[in-house]
Amino acid sequence: MKVIRTITELRQEIGLKRQATQSRESIVGLVPTMGYLHEGHASLMHAAKQQSDIVVLSIFVNPIQFGPNEDFDSYPRDEARDVETARAQGVDIVFIPSVEEMYPQQTQTTVSVSSLTDRLCGASRPGHFDGVTTVVSKLFNIVQPQRAFFGMKDAQQVAVIQQMVNDLNMPVEIVPCPIVREQDGLALSSRNVYLSAEDRQEALVLSKALRAAQEAVDISADTTAADIRRILRENIGRSSRAVIDYAEIQAFPSLEPLADQEKVHGRDDILMALAVKFGKTRLIDNTRLQRAEVLSHV
Repeated sequence: MKVIRTITELRQEIGLKRQATQSRESIVGLVPTMGYLHEGHASLMHAAKQQSDIVVLSIFVNPIQFGPNEDFDSYPRDEARDVETARAQGVDIVFIPSVEEMYPQQTQTTVSVSSLTDRLCGASRPGHFDGVTTVVSKLFNIVQPQRAFFGMKDAQQVAVIQQMVNDLNMPVEIVPCPIVREQDGLALSSRNVYLSAEDRQEALVLSKALRAAQEAVDISADTTAADIRRILRENIGRSSRAVIDYAEIQAFPSLEPLADQEKVHGRDDILMALAVKFGKTRLIDNTRLQRAEVLSHV
C-alpha cells in the first residue's frame, strides 16, 4: 500500500497499477473520506475491495464544506491510525493531500446541485453541499474511478452526488453502502467522539425513533407522513438533551417532501431522516422505509 500526498504522484501510481494488472479495463474504486476512520468506513473499503481491481482511499478534511461556525479546525484527525486501518482493509493507495494541494489558489469554480440541496442538511448548512460536490468532482477528475463508494448514513449526500453524476455525464458508478451501527443502534460517525457519556446514551433516541416509525407503518396501512413526523418528534423529545434540527419523511432519491396526508405503507422510495444536536454535537441518522405486511389484529 502506498501513501501519496500529491495529485501528480497519485495519477502516476494509478497508471502503474493499471499496467501491473495488464488490463486497461481495470476497475478503480474510490472511497472518499475525511478520515478518523471507523467500522463504517471499513465497510466501504471492504465493498470497494470486492468490486474493484484498484482501491483508492482519500483522506481530506475539506474546508469549503464547513461553515464559518462549524468544526473544521477541531474535526477529529488521526492519520497514523487511518493508514493502518486502510492497510488492514487491503487498500492499494491512500491519498492524503494538503489543503494547498487541493486548492493551490482561490477557487473560482464550484459545482452546485440545486433543489436537492435546499432541504434537510442543506437548509441548516448553507453552502455545505456546494463544498461537497466541488471536492468530490475534483476527486473524480483526479482519480478517474469507475466506481465510488459512499455510506448511506448521509443519504442526502448520496442523492446529491448521484444527481451530479447524472447531470454531468460523469463516467462513474455511485455505490451506496448500508449504515453501520453500534450494537445499541447508534449510527457510527467520526463526530461521535465529541459526545459526553450522557449525550452518547441520550443519542440512542435517534435509532429508537426510526424503529418506532417503521413499526407504526408495519401495524397500520393508514399511517401517513404526518403520523411519521409526529412519531419521530415525540420519540426524540423523550430526551431532554436533544435539540431537533429536522425530523422528516421524504421521497428518495428526489428528496421531495411528502404531504401530511400521504399514506406511506407499501412504498420503498421513502426516507425518514433526522438531524439532532446533543450539546454541541450534531448527529444525523436515517432509514429507508421497508415494505411490510400489515400485522393482523385478531
